[in-house]
This record gives sequence, C-alpha cells and structure tokens, in this order.
Amino acid sequence: MELQGEGFLLRGWQAGDEASLQKHANNPKVPLFLRDRFPYPYTMDDAKFWINLAQNQPQLTSFAIVINNEACGGIGIEPMTGESRITAEIGYWLGEEHWGRGLMTEAVKLITAYAFEHFPLERLEAGVYDKNTASMRVLEKAGYIKEAILRRSVIKNDEVMDKHLYAIFRESYIK
Repeated sequence: MELQGEGFLLRGWQAGDEASLQKHANNPKVPLFLRDRFPYPYTMDDAKFWINLAQNQPQLTSFAIVINNEACGGIGIEPMTGESRITAEIGYWLGEEHWGRGLMTEAVKLITAYAFEHFPLERLEAGVYDKNTASMRVLEKAGYIKEAILRRSVIKNDEVMDKHLYAIFRESYIK
C-alpha cells in the first residue's frame, strides 16, 4: 500500500530504511513533543527494532514518509480496543530539514482518508502537547477540531503541560 502526496510518498516501513530513519530521528528536536516511547538518542538498534515491529503488524497502520527515496518521518494510527474500538489515535513526526513546507498537513489528510476507508472507525483523535503549536496548525488545516484542553495532564522532560485533544469524525470526513 502506497499513498502518494505532493513531493512525498507514504508506504510501509521496509528493510533498508534503517539508516535514514536513524539519521532523521536522532535529532533532539524531533522527540520534544512525542511520547516517551520514542527514544532519544535514536540508535541504529532502535531503527532496526521499529522497522521489524512495523513490518510485522497485522494491518498496515504505520507508514514511512519518504522524500527523494529516503524515509525521513513517520505517520500512522493506533486503533484502540474494547469499547473504544471505534477510535484510533493518529501520530506523526518528520525530520527537521523538512519542517515548515506543509507536507505534514497533506500526510495527515492522506492517513485520515486511509483510516476511515480501511478500518471500522468513527473517530480519529490526536493529543498535542501545549507548546507544539505547529502540530496544532497541521491538525486544524487537515480538518480536525479541538475538543478539549486537558490541563496539566502530561509531563515531558520534567515539565508539566496541558494536552490539546483534537478529533475528526467519519460522518464529517466522508461525504
């Protein structure tokens, strides 16, 4: 499965992506607003572990963002379980050299369409840490709406922050 964007490609992670993944992920600015499970420093072992994990997922939910044949970011969904099984969380990151070009907004739109077309979801949501205004703009430009601000709900790098909850719904997305 490949999703073509303007100047980039979204595809499953594959063997051979390790070096470019490690190169782009091993930047202290990249994990600033990501979950702690995204390691820093990002080693070659981390890259190998991630690609192995992504290649063995039962359904394709994690995509590499490929620019000029180089995997330089990631985007995907994480379906929830139990009574929340109609919801998935969307997450993404991009190597710093590609920031500010509008690429991520288009990637979010592509993954949103993919998620609603291939999964029995009613809702996609994203939690954005307080100081990550760039990610908030990405989601808003992609049609997500801010539902809530969860005050003092996360801690990152020893700083307690608010988390902004964004969502988009199948009924408003698929026309």
